[in-house]
Amino acid sequence: MTAASSTVEQGIVAAGVGRFQYRLFVIFGLVWMADAMQVLSIGFSAPSIAKTFGIALPQALQSGTYFFVGMLVGAFAFGRLADRIGRRPVLMAAVLVDACCGVASAFAPDFTWLLALRFLTGIGVGGTLPVDYTMMAEFLPSDRRGRWLVWLESFWAVGTILLAILALVAANWGDDAWRVIFLVTGIPALVGVVLRMSIPESPMYLNRSGNPEGARRVLERVAAANGSKGPIPPLLPDSSARHSIFALFSAQLRRRSIALFIAWGLVSIAYYGVFVYLPVKLAAEGFAFMRGQEFLILLALVQLPGFALSAYGVERWGRKPTLVGFLLLSAAGCMAYSLGSAAAVVVASTLLMSFALLGTWGALYAFTPEVYPTDLRASGMGTAGAVARFGGLFAPSIVAPVMATHFTGALAMLAAFLVAGAVAILCVDLESRHRVLE
Repeated sequence: MTAASSTVEQGIVAAGVGRFQYRLFVIFGLVWMADAMQVLSIGFSAPSIAKTFGIALPQALQSGTYFFVGMLVGAFAFGRLADRIGRRPVLMAAVLVDACCGVASAFAPDFTWLLALRFLTGIGVGGTLPVDYTMMAEFLPSDRRGRWLVWLESFWAVGTILLAILALVAANWGDDAWRVIFLVTGIPALVGVVLRMSIPESPMYLNRSGNPEGARRVLERVAAANGSKGPIPPLLPDSSARHSIFALFSAQLRRRSIALFIAWGLVSIAYYGVFVYLPVKLAAEGFAFMRGQEFLILLALVQLPGFALSAYGVERWGRKPTLVGFLLLSAAGCMAYSLGSAAAVVVASTLLMSFALLGTWGALYAFTPEVYPTDLRASGMGTAGAVARFGGLFAPSIVAPVMATHFTGALAMLAAFLVAGAVAILCVDLESRHRVLE
């Protein structure tokens, strides 16, 4: 590697993978775990919110709707900002909003204040998604990146387990259970605010912004933390003009953006259909245990081997084959419910869905940031996250009515969404395994 031809990717390889990336992984994972708890807390907190403020349960569930709208806004806005002004300042801003508003939600004096604070918390949670995955990707060499990004998504399962335990404990507080849940779920994000102060700016962003010397200094810091010997040579400047958000749909990127965003939306609708509306339907037919905290812990434990297989697959078989395989397995899991009404069939189908759908999400989070250039990477992730939130918001009107009247038809519809998602992934015009980030 010569001084005249050193790229950021070569610098990352020279700096090595070690203590720096492990620390980054834990810091990002801690907040991602907290975000999972915030998202999943909606169902557990709504009954006690209704009792505290003397409102009906459907009205209490508006706290979840406002939260999801905030996530949509945060994913898009913070993702775009990360490409315009830098990863690090947006990283800090997103987690600060997430932590402060999340904790403040626990002290809301009335329902209006609660809705406002949940909306703001959603903005922060949505904003952490594109920036965390973008930065993690930009500190890893191409031969490790996919595996690490999938494992980062596995913190979602950890958050699920902790939230289920928290909900069991919070029940002892009666009508104030929601205050305990919101307070505790905000604490990991508060810790994340402190820990993230030590994270430097992305070297890829610095180099693309016309600051190769700053990028080299960051890589030297990474090398020192990892104990890598030898200096990081000067980097080849790689500055470029800034692009508008519409560049995601330029001639070069249009096909992959449309295909990926369709996949994100369809997987999101299927996810909420399976894990929100399907348990409600089954609980009404005698399977009430599916809405309990203990079963949620079991579902989360099954997700871990799903993430493990996904992490293996994205490096061994490639991003697209792994995603297509998990999506088709998820579709098969959907239709497995129609094989009978015995408890064993219902439980086995649900565990299969948890395994396969979360493996899908892991591979999708690994694949998406790799297909965009540095000046559009966070924007692409943010837009994908916003599309997923649209899917979550539209899921009630799409899935719930069909689930209530035509159970098998609802299963077929969800399976069709997942198969369509697999087709969309096949339409993406590149495979990013071992691909050097642009």
